[in-house]
Amino acid sequence: NTPGGGGPRHIYDEANVLLGTNVPAGHKIKLQKTANNGSTYTIDFVNFEQVAAAGNPDPAHLVTPTGFGQQDVQNALDKARMDTTGTITGVYLPAGDYQTTGKFNVYGKGIRVVGAGPWFTRLFAPANQDGTDVGIDVQSSAGGSSFAGFAYYGNYTSRIDGPGKVFNITGVTGLTIDNVWVEHMICMFWGTNVHNVTITNTRIRDTFADGINLTNGSTNNHVSNVEARSTGDDSFALFAATDQGGGDQSGNVFENLTALLPWRAAGLAVYGGQNNTFRNLYIADTLTYSGITISSLNFGFPMRDFGPGVTQFSNISLVRDGGHFWGAQTFGAIWMFSASVVYTAIRVNDVDIVDPTYSGIMFQTNYVGGQPQHPIQDSVLTNVSISGAQKSGDQFDAKSGFGLWANELPEPGQGPAVGTVTFNNLRLTNNFQDVKNVTTTFTIVRN
Repeated sequence: NTPGGGGPRHIYDEANVLLGTNVPAGHKIKLQKTANNGSTYTIDFVNFEQVAAAGNPDPAHLVTPTGFGQQDVQNALDKARMDTTGTITGVYLPAGDYQTTGKFNVYGKGIRVVGAGPWFTRLFAPANQDGTDVGIDVQSSAGGSSFAGFAYYGNYTSRIDGPGKVFNITGVTGLTIDNVWVEHMICMFWGTNVHNVTITNTRIRDTFADGINLTNGSTNNHVSNVEARSTGDDSFALFAATDQGGGDQSGNVFENLTALLPWRAAGLAVYGGQNNTFRNLYIADTLTYSGITISSLNFGFPMRDFGPGVTQFSNISLVRDGGHFWGAQTFGAIWMFSASVVYTAIRVNDVDIVDPTYSGIMFQTNYVGGQPQHPIQDSVLTNVSISGAQKSGDQFDAKSGFGLWANELPEPGQGPAVGTVTFNNLRLTNNFQDVKNVTTTFTIVRN
């Protein structure tokens, strides 16, 4: 917020505005800086969409708040919760700017909350503060609740682990989130031991940590048609930790997702679990990390390992992905990292990797006390294309230009990749070096 202070967080930030009119096909829109504006702007992209405010879809059953403040909305939520006649089933949030000061609390029973659409029903954290923990807490007793048709704008300017999640959900079943827009929060959704949750048609912008993260035995959840741009950690993540309850992490489907310009970590990260599916993904322009991380590192938490059920990735485009984050480590467009727990039953199908920053797919194994942890095993990649892996020309030039790379020494204290992977119909074109594997501990099988 104060560029003169140094240490910028983003390459860019975003603004949104209603034009107030329909723009006919073929017309032009001009962006012009006024003469008295001394700032410098670089316009990287502009998105347009045609929108209209939606009215109350069920006036007989959805109560409307009496105002646009925190207590007005909470009173309406409580009124729906306390209704014993079945007449009031939820809350309609009409178009307007809502000034919120904390968390809304939804409990007691499942209710419906619906707004006029994210361009019109807009909830804001206090403008005169930084780091206000706003959002919606849904208790386990409110399983079956649904939320749709609004935007939430936070006021975070730095990362604080813990608060700052619009939806911080634990032990809830049957939650539905649709057509929600989130900006400037820590996370959009953090689900701990959640089940049958559906998140659809949603956009995530400029967060300080993950866009959506499911963890601790979360099962049978569905994330679809979500676009994340400029997240401060993994845009989409599945972390099979078990420190806060829950055992197996399985049956989750992530599909039809776009991740653009995550400024820290990956577009998609999967840590453990089984029978989870990730398909129809477009991930572009990661700044510091891989496009996709497939890792069994537990970060010091008890964690469910991979397998025996398959973790499936399919129909994926990775464009200009990979980066450097710490030390001498560089990351490929896909990073396959065997570490703290068993790494097995990985299937990757129908992937195009185009112009990776350092390497197409990088294989790595974690070492503790000079000894490797678990090897990469039972990992099969089919119909994979890697093109345009070229020398980076920066200080990590020696760790660049490889289509496939079995990393022989990621950084001091580590060692070479260990294990085996199998490729079926691997296509390598226009790479500085198609395959680099100088180890005696890792095998790349090509069929």
